[in-house]
Order: sequence, then structure tokens, then C-alpha cells
Amino acid sequence: MNHPYIYTSLTRISDLQEKGFTLKSLPKDQWDTGDYVICEILDAGSNTLSLELPNGRMRGVIGGESIVGALGERFATLEATGTWKEVGDDLTMDVLTGAGLLGKMTSKSVFIPNMMKIGYTAHALRGEEKLTMDSFVKPLKEIPFTTPVILFVGTSMSAGKTTSARIVTNLFKQAKLKVVGAKLTGAGRFKDILAVKDVGADAVMDFVDVGLPSSIYPREEYQGKLRQLLTRIELQKADVAVVEIGASPLEPYNGDVAINAIREQVKCVILSASDPYAVYGLMKAFDIVPDIVTGISTNTLAGRRMVEQLCNVRALNLIDPSTTDELKRILSSSTGFPF
Repeated sequence: MNHPYIYTSLTRISDLQEKGFTLKSLPKDQWDTGDYVICEILDAGSNTLSLELPNGRMRGVIGGESIVGALGERFATLEATGTWKEVGDDLTMDVLTGAGLLGKMTSKSVFIPNMMKIGYTAHALRGEEKLTMDSFVKPLKEIPFTTPVILFVGTSMSAGKTTSARIVTNLFKQAKLKVVGAKLTGAGRFKDILAVKDVGADAVMDFVDVGLPSSIYPREEYQGKLRQLLTRIELQKADVAVVEIGASPLEPYNGDVAINAIREQVKCVILSASDPYAVYGLMKAFDIVPDIVTGISTNTLAGRRMVEQLCNVRALNLIDPSTTDELKRILSSSTGFPF
């Protein structure tokens, strides 16, 4: 029987907790992205830090506890960057996201708390085979992706994409449509797709379901993972897919690959922007003209007016109920679904 561990949400696709595993310390030349590893918490960091469990609930931690997470990479513009590839000979690293994305921090914003420090204990094995996220992914026969997409993109992380996706999902469910929610890129957290599930999405999925702790991954290999994820979405036979591109397409999360893969099925683009000038830059970089710009940049009349004058696109603060009728009109016009 294993000693008790904190199983983070990146283990949600596995049966590690139910069936157990053995421990073996492996040299760094045998480490890879997606490996399940066990680490001891050396410093819990801020008392505000917690870990996301496989059911999405957050759990506080105590120094000396051990966690099960996955090796990966993060490159967030507003919070922190890090990778398992930078782990040194002392084998200490950091919890890069609350989902259990583990690696050595390479930079951090001064505006976020100190990160949780951990020490590598071992890899999880069964027999002589190390267990990875891929160990628990069953490949599917790929099928063409034809589901209509409402695409949510952002100029940065924390720009309001998930909030906008929740609002739109709720409207589709009120119209009695079958909705699948998906996040194609980003760093593994369960909370974003759970937020869409909470407002009625019939199914939700993300890149974790195809074995990735984050979508920072070699482009060709990511394309294969993406085809598997799109097949899973297609098998839901939904009326519409509410699809989020995590972070910004300009960050190294393969956002451009994801957008190009679904471009022909995109019926409406909703861009969450933290700054009006960033809207212009993203439009030029990815040849995207959003149907709606929302997010932080639309909180005031001044922001909305600048977006519309600079970019000639409609700016709506979707959390303002007075914009709901116009949002419905735009969604109906772009998708053909009545509201």
C-alpha cells in the first residue's frame, strides 16, 4: 500500500490513486514531459497557495506532505515561467500550477506569492515501466472535425476568456442546444473547463485528456495530440463547441497551431483583451477579425470606444446584462441558431 499522497488534478486521467504504483528514482536523462512523479513539499510558500485535486476542489498543504504531479513547462506572461528541463543536481523544483505541473521556476512576477518548493522523490512505476500521462490515454481512430465552433481567444492570460465562455455556454443551453466545452491550449488547470461545465455544458475536455500537462510541446507532436482531442470533441455530436485557446496565441503554447486546425469550423470569434492596442496586434498576427471584443478593455466607455475606433470591431462588456440581447443577435447571425 502506498503512503498517502496529494493527487493533483493532472492525475485525473489516471488510476494511480485506485490501483497504486511503486517508486523508483530515475536519472534526469530518463525524465520527460508528462512523467508522473512524487515530490515532497519542502516549503509551502504563501499560506494562500493550494493544490487542485482531481475533482477540481482546492486543498491546502502542509510542509512535509508529498504530492503526485506531472513534469511539464509553463511560460505565463503575467505570473511565472518554468520547466522540468532546468532542474539542477539538487533535484529541487517548484509547483508551477496548482494542477500539479512540476518544474524549475525560471522567472516570476513580483505580484504573485512565492511558489511552492518541492524535492523530487521518485517516478511512479508499474513493473519496470514508468507511468506517464500517455500511459492512461487510449488512442482513438481519428475522424474529421465538423462541429461548429465559438472560439474564445485572449490577448493574455486572465483577460476574461473563461468568463465569456461561461456566459455564451449558458445562452446556448437556454436555447436547448447540446454544447461541448473544450480548452485546446494552456497550462493544465481543471477549473477553466469545470467553469463551463457548471453552467450546463454537456461535456468538457482539454489537452490533459490526451496526455499533456501543458500545450508547450513540440509542434508536430502537438498536432497529433490535437487531432485526438478534436476527435473526442466530434464524438460528442454536439450542436456547438465552445472552444478556448488558453493564454495568448503569441505565447509558446501552440495556439496558432490550434487556431489553424479549427479555422474552417469557427463561426464566431470572441476576443478577451486586456488592452485595446493588444487587440490590433493580435488581429494582425493571426489574421483574425473578432466578432466581439470583450474583457478588461471593455470595462469602460473609454476602452470600448478605443477598441471600436482603432480596430473597427464591436466591443461589448459581456458581464453587463444590458449587452445580452446584442450578444444573442450576433450569435444567432453567425451560427444560425435561434435565441
